[in-house]
Amino acid sequence: MTRESHNRHFASFLAIAAFVLVLSQAIGYWVNATIPLHSSLELNPFLFFTHVRNHGGVFGMLQGQGWIFGVFSLGLLSAVGLYLRFGPALPRYEYLCFGLIVGGGASNVLDRLLYGSVIDFIDIQGIPYWHYVFNTADVMIHLGIWPMLALSLRR
Repeated sequence: MTRESHNRHFASFLAIAAFVLVLSQAIGYWVNATIPLHSSLELNPFLFFTHVRNHGGVFGMLQGQGWIFGVFSLGLLSAVGLYLRFGPALPRYEYLCFGLIVGGGASNVLDRLLYGSVIDFIDIQGIPYWHYVFNTADVMIHLGIWPMLALSLRR
């Protein structure tokens, strides 16, 4: 891969990460301004927008210690960005997937800085043993992780 194509792939990574960050923050802002904390908006019998705050980490672990996840995430996101910029050239899909992951992760870190917690609101009901509420950034992180994992295993 030429340096020029590496630069184009990295620019795609940055554009996707920025788009995901802005989109996730805009939706979180809308939820925060429109849906009172601990209340729900029913979209259909299975999908609700329920405004809750996660003061911890993944799946609500370590409530009140969200700053630990924020610091760790910021370091990890920075390392990924530096690796993609200065490391060896990777397949194009990895830049795209990492854009989704880094944009979503950055949005959750920014939530912690702005609000002291992550704004979660996507509430899927009717699934046995599923009681989690998540956000757009979490969806984007998964949309980046799972295809990259599947394609990497296939390779």
